Order: sequence, then C-alpha cells, then structure tokens
Amino acid sequence: MKTLELQFVNEEGKTVRLSVDAPRDDVTETQVASVMDVIIAANVFSSSGGDLIAKKGVRLIDTTVTQWTFA
Repeated sequence: MKTLELQFVNEEGKTVRLSVDAPRDDVTETQVASVMDVIIAANVFSSSGGDLIAKKGVRLIDTTVTQWTFA
C-alpha cells in the first residue's frame, strides 16, 4: 500500500501533514508541487497553528503488510 504524505509549514512554523492514500503510480514531483501550491493558495485546510503558508516536503511511503491468521 502506498501513501503520499504532503508536508506543509503553518503560520507557527510547525509541520502539517496531509496524506493521500493510493496515489497514482505515475505521479511526478512537479505535479505534486503544483497541487501543493494550489492547496496553499486556496487556503482550503487549516491547522491549530494557523494557515498553511509553505511547502516543506513530500514523502512517498510504500508499506508492505504480511498477515498471519491462526485458527
């Protein structure tokens, strides 16, 4: 399972993370940066530390889960 974690800086200088589950496999750094700019400009998300004011980074997290079931 993959998750795209968008990291922003809020008005207090703290990191705010937004996660997107199952991002497209062909998503590019340029596309993600552009979307983050739109999120900041539209001011659609708020945090306890104020508005999102800057991009900090992005992490693409790939998690493998192995499940064992016991009867």
